[in-house]
Amino acid sequence: MPPLNNSNSTVPNPLLSIHLLPDHLQHARQELLALLTAKSFQRGHFVLASGKTASWYLDCRISALSGRGSYLIGQLLYDACLEGLHLDAVGGMALGAAPLVTAVTYRSAERGNPLDGFLVRKEAKAYGQGRQIEGNISPWMRVALVEDVATTGGSTIKAAETLRRLYPNIEIVQVVALVDRQAGAAEAFKQAGLPFRSLYRVDEILAE
Repeated sequence: MPPLNNSNSTVPNPLLSIHLLPDHLQHARQELLALLTAKSFQRGHFVLASGKTASWYLDCRISALSGRGSYLIGQLLYDACLEGLHLDAVGGMALGAAPLVTAVTYRSAERGNPLDGFLVRKEAKAYGQGRQIEGNISPWMRVALVEDVATTGGSTIKAAETLRRLYPNIEIVQVVALVDRQAGAAEAFKQAGLPFRSLYRVDEILAE
């Protein structure tokens, strides 16, 4: 699906092309937007993972860990963004990506194309098998990375760097975020050579 341009940024935001979605996915997108706004959006004073401060916070885990939210996220991330990319696995940075990865792997199996899942730790464990990547990963795979809110893109870029270091032949086909906070992530992903798209822009959440 061709991206919609974001006129507020020097880098086009590859927002999901809403007008090309079938009706059931358009309805799912609207329902998930309402759920994120009702369950996950908070106002206050917050320090983000990037170190920046903000007057509002979007905790997508609350929505993603609800039954309906997980269903909608799996449907939208897989059906609208990842199906057709000939992927072998989907993953992301622990802990935030965990419910998204599970939602996508479940939905992919429902659609007859079961994907493997994996999570990338910030550092390798100092015990057990000492892994930095948990789950199902092989050097030959085509993979996508998912995250809940893309601010600077730093966490997912670190996950990509770890994958490339440990598995130099792995192919990272796509990065998908639930929400693009429009704070530099699109530019950072472009510079890192990571194709990027999002289900929503932050202005859609703030407008609700």
